[in-house]
Amino acid sequence: MNHDSYDDAYLAGILTSVRRIALTGASPNPARPSNGVMGYLLSRGYEVIPVNPGQAGKQIHGQTVYARLADIPGPVDMVDVFRASEYLPQVVDEVLALEILPKVIWSQLGVRDDAAAARAEAAGIKVVMNRCPAIELPRLAA
Repeated sequence: MNHDSYDDAYLAGILTSVRRIALTGASPNPARPSNGVMGYLLSRGYEVIPVNPGQAGKQIHGQTVYARLADIPGPVDMVDVFRASEYLPQVVDEVLALEILPKVIWSQLGVRDDAAAARAEAAGIKVVMNRCPAIELPRLAA
């Protein structure tokens, strides 16, 4: 897939079909974008599970933080990646090792690795890169 642009219907389809989102790189700091996006997604009715090894066992926005994706009880529909591009291959590795794969890997603004995306897509996972669901949701009215 060409990740330079996305059809609005593709993005809206993802945002209306996912309900349970793992947010990697979640921060308890309200000044951090991951914190604001997590709060926004929760306010829109999504279940958001924060993932951050340094915060494991604590809470962000009232949600228990997990160290790794594999530690989350039950499957997730989407993994939202708030990590630098250099870590996207590692996140994809972690996703591909899960017993039940998510439908989507969504990486935030500025986060892109086409080779990592191709590996996820080869496993049947949809990929969105360099976009923010908190921007796309109101834009698409999804």
